[in-house]
Amino acid sequence: MNKSASQSGTGTFSFFTVLRIGVVFIVLCGIVYPLVCTGLAQVLMPGNANGSLVKNASGEIVGSELIGQKFADPKWFQGRVSSIDYKAEASGTNNYAPSNPELIKRTQASIDDWKANNPDVPISKLPIDLITNSASGLDPHISPESAKAQVPRISKLTGISLDQLNKLVDAHTQERDWGLFGEPRVNVLKLNIDLETLTRK
Repeated sequence: MNKSASQSGTGTFSFFTVLRIGVVFIVLCGIVYPLVCTGLAQVLMPGNANGSLVKNASGEIVGSELIGQKFADPKWFQGRVSSIDYKAEASGTNNYAPSNPELIKRTQASIDDWKANNPDVPISKLPIDLITNSASGLDPHISPESAKAQVPRISKLTGISLDQLNKLVDAHTQERDWGLFGEPRVNVLKLNIDLETLTRK
């Protein structure tokens, strides 16, 4: 009799102990920890925590520096090809082999567009990142070479001098992180925001 009561008490004790521990961890991990992390992020890096949003000269939010955009007008700097049309809710790309007919067709179309819009720059000077898709389809950057290859076209369409545009690209060129990681790059959205400012002068 005593043994049975003892076992029953142990079972009850174990259940409530587990229940209390579960509640404690739910509060700590599900409420306290996220709130602390969110609060620290808002204090230490509010821009990053809120999506790295980019504003134009009027203070309007025009995008994120982490997500590429499509610029239809050829007077703007163009970014990389995106097979998902820069839709941030579904990042990714078609994993085509180099011999895939669809990839060849899409690449040829990009080359034809380049020839039509950039007659002053031969195809041999076309940087590869302007006709290739990034893994996410959302890459907001291009190489400095890709930006400068577009300068002659933009200069003709906007009337801004080649020298001014090249200096603009240089000013927006980000070097390797810590001098070691990644490649030199240019954020297309930020570059076009400053280009828009130049066109108004």
